[in-house]
Amino acid sequence: METKVKNRFFNSITLPNYEFTIKSGAFKKEGEEFTIWFLEGILEKNPNYIDCLMYLGNAYTTHGMYEKGLQIDQKLCSLRPKDPIIHYNLACSYALLKNTDAAFDALEKAIMLGYKDFRHLERDKDLAYLREDVRYRKLVEKIKQR
Repeated sequence: METKVKNRFFNSITLPNYEFTIKSGAFKKEGEEFTIWFLEGILEKNPNYIDCLMYLGNAYTTHGMYEKGLQIDQKLCSLRPKDPIIHYNLACSYALLKNTDAAFDALEKAIMLGYKDFRHLERDKDLAYLREDVRYRKLVEKIKQR
């Protein structure tokens, strides 16, 4: 009997039929552009939402918005100063902007905090600019020794 009551209840509901046109240009965004817009909107209300900041930083970098990615990584470092991955990402942002000294400082800090994935470091395209610098080999050796 309980099932019949539920069925009768749902059969008696008539949902309204709405037709509408979205006029906001924001909803016409696609792909990475939409993702960035969406994440920025979340951060307006929750500016210290770590996971959202991390996704937005990656989206900025993927979209070639390196300066904005750097700002996100700097904020993340202030929110989680002992996270080696966040410092690694900061190093990547600096490297993409060709700020070599700051990139090496951030990489050094990431290693000091426990970053040890030298295979990823060797393949990461974001760090390509640093590989010609003598300091790069020294950092790789430092990671291998750990």
